[in-house]
Amino acid sequence: MNDIKNKNKNNKNAVNSEGVEATEAQISVYWKEEAPVSPSVKFIAQANMSDSDIRERFKMENFPECFREYADMLTWDKYWHTTLDAGNPPFWKWFVGGKINASYNCIDRHLAKYKNKAAFIFVPEPEEESHIAITYQELYARVNEFSALLQDFAGLKTGDRITFHLPMVAELPVSMLAAARLGIIHSEVYGGFSGQACGGRIADSGSRVLVTIDGYYRSGNLVDHKANADIAVERAKSLGQPVDKVLVWRRYPGKYVSKSPMVKGRDFFIDDILKDFRGKYTLPVSLPAEAPLFIMYTSGTTGKPKGVQHSVGGYLSYVAGTSKYIQDIHPEDVYWCMADIGWITGHSYIVYGPLALAATSVIYEGVPTFPDAGRVWRIAERLNVNIFHTSPTAIRMLRKTGPDEPKKYNYHFKHMTTVGEPIEPDVWKWYYEVVGKKEAVIVDTWWQTENGGFLCSTIPALEPMKPGSAGPGLPGIYPVIYDENREEVKAGSGRAGNICIKNPWPGIMQTIWGDPKRFVNTYYSKYNKNKDSKDWRDWPYFAGDGAMDASDGYYRILGRIDDVINVSGHRLGTKELESACLTVPEVAEAAAVPVIDETKGRIPAVYITLKPGFEDKEREVTQKVISTIEKEIGKIAKPKYVYIVPDMPKTRSGKIMRRVLSAIPNKFDIGDITTLANPEVVEKIRLLVQGEAPVITRKRPEDLEHFGEER
Repeated sequence: MNDIKNKNKNNKNAVNSEGVEATEAQISVYWKEEAPVSPSVKFIAQANMSDSDIRERFKMENFPECFREYADMLTWDKYWHTTLDAGNPPFWKWFVGGKINASYNCIDRHLAKYKNKAAFIFVPEPEEESHIAITYQELYARVNEFSALLQDFAGLKTGDRITFHLPMVAELPVSMLAAARLGIIHSEVYGGFSGQACGGRIADSGSRVLVTIDGYYRSGNLVDHKANADIAVERAKSLGQPVDKVLVWRRYPGKYVSKSPMVKGRDFFIDDILKDFRGKYTLPVSLPAEAPLFIMYTSGTTGKPKGVQHSVGGYLSYVAGTSKYIQDIHPEDVYWCMADIGWITGHSYIVYGPLALAATSVIYEGVPTFPDAGRVWRIAERLNVNIFHTSPTAIRMLRKTGPDEPKKYNYHFKHMTTVGEPIEPDVWKWYYEVVGKKEAVIVDTWWQTENGGFLCSTIPALEPMKPGSAGPGLPGIYPVIYDENREEVKAGSGRAGNICIKNPWPGIMQTIWGDPKRFVNTYYSKYNKNKDSKDWRDWPYFAGDGAMDASDGYYRILGRIDDVINVSGHRLGTKELESACLTVPEVAEAAAVPVIDETKGRIPAVYITLKPGFEDKEREVTQKVISTIEKEIGKIAKPKYVYIVPDMPKTRSGKIMRRVLSAIPNKFDIGDITTLANPEVVEKIRLLVQGEAPVITRKRPEDLEHFGEER
């Protein structure tokens, strides 16, 4: 305890400045403040937003009217009369009275100027297959034909729901935009999820139609995806929701690559039916701004997944504005967001945001490191990509598999994004120096599925980058950090707390589909000042993330507040443990999990993978990891176990499945691992940790369940 107290004087560690034991909201912090890095003059000269008055235009005194600037980037069928209706908090309504269509704004309005320009470039995983450019004119035709099919063949209308279970293929945005054209509320289920997971989401949304595909490529294998549809339909039926039609895209039109039989009267090949709709035009439905555009389910590890509902007008305005000002997307750019459209990043920053700006957006089908570590950089070189957008998970993976690969290719990024979780300063520097070649500006963004678009980031041409820090709140976004006693944690105090947003914004979710009470309880009850108040100032949004605010107003996000390990009453952030491991030069990846201990309650266990060439230095690396954690965080954080493993169990989106890693040393039932991209590695890790015979002595306790699929 004395070690931690003494260290806290300098590094503000697991005990706060008053010597009081840390709470969930006061997670240990040890990252040093890094020196700022300024954007290049070349970038500033071409930036969409280089006007320093933007902060003045979006200051609190101008809220909510400041967001007209984003909404005015769109084409409205009818202009709104009320920018923000806050009369029923926290169910905010944006641009009330306005009418708009998302599909029209992403396609039709660009045709006069950009019809022959690529809207999407689809890159198949097999490198021998050519990439496919889809122009705005071709996208217009395909979306119109499929929307006619949905209307006339599937019998769907405005307000109905439709579920997509599709991988990263061009047919996914075509399907989304066709539904949006008619005001059909779409729900895309990440392609790597099981049929069971898809079926549960079908039932919750009340979808009668499922759109899927026969197969797609992953790590060189043609995955049989249609088999999931049969499981999904049965699962939905068992939950009381029948599915009338399963519409199947084919990876190769005219050729069926699945072994799963088509069910007569239920399953239909889309490319066959589309022949009856060639050349058809469907009028885009003029929708109220507050009409739902889509539902996206967050895959919680406990309880029922939450159906996050986003609106047409507010959401589209926000992603258009942030794509222009923060992503710096121009129509002439070639933009590649390496996320999956099955997550909110793909919805906002592959489909709706870039298309609203007439961008060219790259869609890559497969694994970034297939067939080798140079694949990403070859794609960037061949397509002349100049904006690159990915996650720290992917950056760490690319650094691990090919740390020098970017130097071999002649691509040049002007702008790079990192999104999804905090990025360690050491990893940030590799991203900047090696991937970006010290030419690209980086925006380290913080936001969530529920938020629609970025909440914290630097404005790339105006504000310096700082490794390890997301940056200030975006224009019009006013973060605040509260402790567990509802007291504000001041900037520069060195203390962490719960990051909240003081004000609503156009991209904020409308509600949880079918569960408004859960919506209020999850996001607003904790810091609500008066449940009867009609004033938005009394309803700060609770994000559930820990953060600290530096003296310069830059926010450092520390991860989910429940991702902590309680060691003898001291709460240690798993992200802090992992990032300490990553400062060891030999370590490629790290994951920290809690292990039950009879004396201390919980103690950390750390899994690491090594960079190539260090496989024979396991004992040396283990000692380095332990000493680094003790030095950077304190002896209280010393891991009981350090396991050096061949690979981490990962989902298809590259997330480390910490639930599995926690189960093995705790001798829990490992559970379902069918959604992993590499399930075979689990047994290798189990043998390393437990020995030959599988050991299961207890079920998983509630307080470890949050170590799940997603951070």
